[in-house]
Amino acid sequence: MRAEGLGRGGSLLSAGDRFARRPGWLARLFAPGFHKILDRIDAGLETGSILGLLPDGTRRLLGGRNSGFEAEVRIRDWRALLRLATNGSIGWYQAWEAGEWDSPDPIPVFALFMANGDALGDTGRARGPFRWAARFVHWLNRNTHTGAERNIHAHYDLGNDFYAAWLGRSMCYSSAIFEDADGPGRSQQRLDPLDYAQLAKATAMLNRVNAHEATSILEIGCGWGMLAHAAAQNGRARVDAISLSDEQLAFCRAKASDPANPRFLKQDYRDTHGQYDAIVSVEMVEALGREYWPTFMDCVARNLKPGGRAAIQFISMKESLFEAYARSADFIQAYVFPGGLLIKSSEFRALAEGRGLAWTDETRFGDHYARTLRLWRENFDRAVEEGGLPAGFDDRFVRLWRYYLMYCEGGFLGGGIDVHQVTLVKPAG
Repeated sequence: MRAEGLGRGGSLLSAGDRFARRPGWLARLFAPGFHKILDRIDAGLETGSILGLLPDGTRRLLGGRNSGFEAEVRIRDWRALLRLATNGSIGWYQAWEAGEWDSPDPIPVFALFMANGDALGDTGRARGPFRWAARFVHWLNRNTHTGAERNIHAHYDLGNDFYAAWLGRSMCYSSAIFEDADGPGRSQQRLDPLDYAQLAKATAMLNRVNAHEATSILEIGCGWGMLAHAAAQNGRARVDAISLSDEQLAFCRAKASDPANPRFLKQDYRDTHGQYDAIVSVEMVEALGREYWPTFMDCVARNLKPGGRAAIQFISMKESLFEAYARSADFIQAYVFPGGLLIKSSEFRALAEGRGLAWTDETRFGDHYARTLRLWRENFDRAVEEGGLPAGFDDRFVRLWRYYLMYCEGGFLGGGIDVHQVTLVKPAG
């Protein structure tokens, strides 16, 4: 499902461009304030440092008072700072795309901003009318029934061949778990470290819900089917797996050795009504938006049998940063995941417990996500260099995707975002 006249991925790029606010003549008007922007960044860097190479040929060290991430940024055009100061991470991406700044390694730049997020405050976030405009455009992408399907198409229906070029054989688009990834099990199964770690993640999720004892399992947001296939093959359960992505569902059904189990259904979670011993969902809730978190928990509570267990893997934003993050829209929401929002863990937990679901055995492993993203990026770069990326993706999209992978890796390294697994238990009676 691609916009008329656009290459593959063009729908994401054109949708993101709705958030663009080009500074133009404003850059000249605000030129005297550029060093004030640098002053604010300098004051907010409690750890780490940025060596800035400025358009006038001078150098400036920002931060450097305490150890932390060390980054180097060459500002080639003062407009980059204006974009950052007015339109936050969206403007910073647009400045990078326009060649107004670059870095030998952008990942420490992103990690540094995330690690110092509390002290930086609104420095680096959209402001005033830029924030209002971004928030409005993001609101247009909200996940109503029709909006959710449109948003899923925009991201996941880029094509199975595109994702296969860099996700690995497992086709898992979520954080892996790398414990014992180099152990004997990997060599016996002839899996590379990423695929083995994705299998470890799937195993951890299924163990949380005692999948080997379950007779019925629901997966909400099945991706390309690895978890659903593993659940069906390794136990006696009937597995229903739902998605709104036509491309993913076609892949899952083609891969199934038994067309009756798992059942891959095109279905919105809001329309799911059944009774299951176990429910699993991996990094689906970030696509919902805050207003739909209660509806998701309603779905879990409604479809889980008394005594049943649900395992959820989700990505959170640091509690102290969440409200400022949620008041606007960022680069990811503009260009990559329309309608998305990371989770506020305490609020998500309260919603679960308010529906009688016990929140148990929570684990966090953000460092594993950083490693997963690094491996995806290496795979993606290799595919580009070797001509392994499918036809139809232009240079602009390739640069967007590489930036997205680096941006996320830096976010997890900086500690402002994290990934969790948690088990929800419904009372027996």
